[in-house]
Amino acid sequence: MPFDIPEPFRWDESFQVFYAQLDDEHKGLFDGIFDCAENRGDAGLLDTLYKKVDAHFKAEEALFSEHSYPDATTHKSAHDEFLGKLKGLSVPLDDATVNFAKNWLVQHIKSIDFKYKGKLG
Repeated sequence: MPFDIPEPFRWDESFQVFYAQLDDEHKGLFDGIFDCAENRGDAGLLDTLYKKVDAHFKAEEALFSEHSYPDATTHKSAHDEFLGKLKGLSVPLDDATVNFAKNWLVQHIKSIDFKYKGKLG
């Protein structure tokens, strides 16, 4: 079931996974995508978004390893695929790309990240 993309594109409590570090990082991902959407020709913002996403995925995956999260391999595959798509982007970003990134983050958090609630210590 697809989840609605908030407009304006900002994190709200409906995205809470109840791990302060991960929720804070998710807020940063929302902010990064929002900034790129508002400044579609800014390569620096796109690079910053990539770095935020990469750092977040690494932190999340470290928690998976630390707590023997059973769905870690599948979850990491979704991360790798999204990072690969981000890495291949160039500015200016078009509507389809912005919508893809927004949709991916919303769907990923609510359908995949929510599976680890209460399972990472």
